[in-house]
Amino acid sequence: MMAPNKSWLGWLGSTLLAALRDQGALLLLVAAPIIYSFFYPWPYSTQTLQRVPVAIVDLDHSNLSRQISRFARASPRLQLRLVSGDEAEVQALMARREIEGYLVLPAQLKRDVVRGQGVVLPVLANGAYFLTNKVVLSGFGEVLGTVSAGVELKQLQARGQPPLQAAQSRSPLNVQLLPLYNLNEGYGSYVVPAVAVLIIQQLLLIGTALWVGTWFEKPRTDKSADSLWAWSARTTAFALFGLLSAGWFFGLMFPFLGYAHGGNPWGTALLLLPFCWGIAALGVALGALFADRERAMQALLCTSLPIAFLAGFSWPRESLPTALQGLGEAIPAVVGIQAFVRLNQMGAPLEAVACYGWALLAQALGFSLLAAWALHRRRKSASPNSN
Repeated sequence: MMAPNKSWLGWLGSTLLAALRDQGALLLLVAAPIIYSFFYPWPYSTQTLQRVPVAIVDLDHSNLSRQISRFARASPRLQLRLVSGDEAEVQALMARREIEGYLVLPAQLKRDVVRGQGVVLPVLANGAYFLTNKVVLSGFGEVLGTVSAGVELKQLQARGQPPLQAAQSRSPLNVQLLPLYNLNEGYGSYVVPAVAVLIIQQLLLIGTALWVGTWFEKPRTDKSADSLWAWSARTTAFALFGLLSAGWFFGLMFPFLGYAHGGNPWGTALLLLPFCWGIAALGVALGALFADRERAMQALLCTSLPIAFLAGFSWPRESLPTALQGLGEAIPAVVGIQAFVRLNQMGAPLEAVACYGWALLAQALGFSLLAAWALHRRRKSASPNSN
């Protein structure tokens, strides 16, 4: 077997330079991670949804109903646009999406409350938008809970209990909720760390396949350039781009954006090695199979959304069909999201994510074998002696 004309480091360096000179590869491997790191979290910068427009249908017109309206105006979750006695008017506003929900205060509300009768106050919200629906329901729930507590305290005090005893009688057990990991309970802190792993995969995968497809579009005379020795260096070069993207997201952008980070940095760095190698090897395999720059990009662009649904952050993986759960086990980003969120955001020890680490290592080995087969198949088809 003839020795390669270049050293392994020579192939590594030449691949890095060639990728940086390729405008498409440069955009996907270097520029796009930076752009996505600012662009994707931007819509979630406020973290929690507040001041959702709502209305109240007041059919009681009592001081109790007016008190409920005042508490609704003071709620940080709600923006009370209208208090009306005409429910049809409020429904028309909701149909035009000028409000996202409304509360109905029925006639004789105060009379029934004074008599000690239970009263059900309906809250209607737009269920088509689950975030606004949740805020409307929880916002009105907090308002009614506060007013109801005040009414109960007054009733207990009217029966002769002092204020402190009345407060203890109404609420003998108090609950204190302390969120972990996502301290501000924001949507951005939840979704961006998971999606970042998918962004790293897709950009690295498409960029690698695009560059490799371009490589096979051009005729080659140097056989050593197509050796597995050379391609292992090229795969390493692409994996380095993935490591840089991950370092940018995990090490710089998450602290900048205020997301939980750095829980287990050494465990995260260790699992990033098989993660990025596996993606790079899969990109080499797909690029060799397509052997076409545009075809590789066209085939891979449409895979991002299905992978997002398989990943388990928009919908629990346990609720997916068994076949789809099995399919997700073969995708680096799906396994990586489960591992890196636990390591980076939750500070889990390596033992807690060992199964994901072994899965990423198995993917890296499997995709490396797939890349070797795809390269051999491409060399064989390009050989002048082949049929």
